Amino acid sequence: MIIRSIAESDAENFVELSKEIDASGFMLHDPGERDTTIEQQRKSIERILTEKNTVFLVAEADNKLVGFIAAFGGKLIRNKHSAYLVLGILEAYQGQGIATILFQRIFEWAKEVGISRLELTVIKENIKAFNLYRKMGFVVEGEKVNSLMINGEPVNEYYLYKFV
Repeated sequence: MIIRSIAESDAENFVELSKEIDASGFMLHDPGERDTTIEQQRKSIERILTEKNTVFLVAEADNKLVGFIAAFGGKLIRNKHSAYLVLGILEAYQGQGIATILFQRIFEWAKEVGISRLELTVIKENIKAFNLYRKMGFVVEGEKVNSLMINGEPVNEYYLYKFV
């Protein structure tokens, strides 16, 4: 397995990875909702690569992208010490330590660039991810009630944070 920064050349593969991960039902996009074109993804990656307070890592195994973690840092004086994380791993590759390695790399990056607070959200029913985040040292900060509508039903999210 290889962990590396995302590259513009990953655009097509990342669009496919995102669609597969969205199918889990635990991401912000509904399964099938994502309509990002390869060119839009390429431009997004290009922009992300120029942002000082942001990092986007991908996990590659079996000659394909199997997961990712992104940390989007604050852009203002008051929030540039924090970053919001998004993680996704293909189901077939979960439980193999990929997420743990991705988190460790993010923790190292955060220390290098002076980010002291990491935060993320998780759908309350996503017990597997919630347990992973707790294992990685994240603490529940609160619960956002009815924050999402999934299949026409309101769903809560946990907000979690970790100081590095």
